[in-house]
Amino acid sequence: MTITISRKSPGYLLEAVQNLAGSRDEVFAFFADAENLEHLTPHTLRFRILTPVPIEMRAGALIDYRLRIRGVPVRWQSEITAWEPPYRFVDEQRRGPYRWWQHEHRFTDDNGATRVEDRVYYGVPGGALVHGLLVSREVQRIFRYRHDRLVERFGRAAESAPHRPAPKP
Repeated sequence: MTITISRKSPGYLLEAVQNLAGSRDEVFAFFADAENLEHLTPHTLRFRILTPVPIEMRAGALIDYRLRIRGVPVRWQSEITAWEPPYRFVDEQRRGPYRWWQHEHRFTDDNGATRVEDRVYYGVPGGALVHGLLVSREVQRIFRYRHDRLVERFGRAAESAPHRPAPKP
């Protein structure tokens, strides 16, 4: 798995990629069940879904959560703004701890496995100082935890080699 965070004015861009042994349909179905988000979130955040389940995942769906960040209770609401099974979906924070949070999930077939790509564009109150001291490490920790839970669930697939053009004769 690779996780990178880069400055993308006026916020930040987290990109995470991992290959799972499950089929794209199987992996997407796991993500399509909002209740699985609790399993993918570290227990220290005490994350709970407040919206009654089951939740019909579709563009326009609103999902309310409760969690604790450094012990402080926080409510978060996400809207599913794109829903394209089994290829991608996007959730955006409507209320929560970030200035903005837009998370695109992509799922592609990769030699019998599934490549899962996350792109999270976000902004934090307090800007670069708060991001550097608190947020960057915490977001990376959450995505590493998520990676480990997904590997437990589906198994790790071999990472694809980068595409290289064939040598000229």
